Amino acid sequence: MPRVYFDYSLRPWQARALKELAGRRFAVVVAHRRAGKTEVMALRLLLAAMHLVRVHPAPLFGYIAPFLNQARAVAWERLKYYCRSLPDVRINEADTAVTLWNGAAIRLFGADHPDRLRGLGFDGVVLDEVAQMKPDTWSAVVRPALSDRRGWAVFIGTPKGQNIFHELYREALAKGDWYAGLFTPDLTKVISAEETASLQADMPPDLYRQEYLCDFTAANADSFMDFALVHEALKRKPPDHNPAPLAFGLDVARFGDDRTVLVRRRGRVLEAISIRQGQDLMRTAAETAEQINLHRPQAVFVDVVGLGAGVVDRLTQLGHRVMGVNSGSKAVDPERFYNLKAEMWSKMREWLAGATVPDRPDLSSDLLAPRYEYDHSGRLKIESKDDLKARGLLSTDLADALALTFAYPIAMGLAPSAPEAVDNYTIWR
Repeated sequence: MPRVYFDYSLRPWQARALKELAGRRFAVVVAHRRAGKTEVMALRLLLAAMHLVRVHPAPLFGYIAPFLNQARAVAWERLKYYCRSLPDVRINEADTAVTLWNGAAIRLFGADHPDRLRGLGFDGVVLDEVAQMKPDTWSAVVRPALSDRRGWAVFIGTPKGQNIFHELYREALAKGDWYAGLFTPDLTKVISAEETASLQADMPPDLYRQEYLCDFTAANADSFMDFALVHEALKRKPPDHNPAPLAFGLDVARFGDDRTVLVRRRGRVLEAISIRQGQDLMRTAAETAEQINLHRPQAVFVDVVGLGAGVVDRLTQLGHRVMGVNSGSKAVDPERFYNLKAEMWSKMREWLAGATVPDRPDLSSDLLAPRYEYDHSGRLKIESKDDLKARGLLSTDLADALALTFAYPIAMGLAPSAPEAVDNYTIWR
């Protein structure tokens, strides 16, 4: 490999990050605005491509941003600038790609068309602002593209609330073979104390916490669930003895990104969560029937919006008593709540104050994702699944399944039997 010099002096935090990334296949780097994370990752891609021992016919590295135009704006000119020092480099403007003397190519992509990434094999990728990408870009498209070459991936960005980027950071902290780095201005020394003080004075407090203190909770100011409330529930230990009645909540999906989720809630304890994806309705009904026979819940609530009605019909045919719940229907207290969903989520929030739930990033993300508002009559309204997806977030299937268990009060009993509606409530005998 020829000896080359880059016209760039690494900042101390960048040098530290590059050193700590060495030997790690997966990494998450959280850094404040203007820290220089894109700059250092462009160099990371170049260094990896230069040192690659060619074992594949077409070595490929990628920089992936939410949109190709965004990738061009933030990384393309920088990448070409550093390539000035390298011999025998070919630059392809049409494909936003550079190819080095050893055959290794670095190419820019936009995640707005993830299918264009399919069929490629990567030796290494940088995913910038993954929270703004389509939900399955990483898991269904990029991750498989790394498999045959044992390629590496680095996620970079600034927090924007409880989303996939936050989940990846939490996972990286928990896994010994991942790298997790969080760099605020006091660590990077990129922004002077005077400028920091000026930013604090000029920006809303929550926005400053998010953009510069890298606080994942700051963007949750308009989240219906309180961050501290959720994470206290994640830490609690369940009681040794729990005589409370058991309720099932089943949120049904079939294909696509949505998941079929069955939860078991016994009083103040969320005992278990079962997740299925791409499963037909008859299989979902059969597995739910098995769980009913095994655990004998006092109540089984199934969301009948969409595909759930078919599961209710099949469970009823099998001899089980279940309650179909339409979350979009009228609330029990219509003066306070826009619909039944808002009422169920409100009860779930009250329940969380003393509850115990599994410490799962997907559950906490679901609970914290929806925003809320009040309609012209002052009734509480919770953000819909369609609106969540429009913001690039996954459907809150785990939280919705849990919320179903608050549709109606549950009385003690040995097993579910036919419900009797009394004054808008359901009594299970």
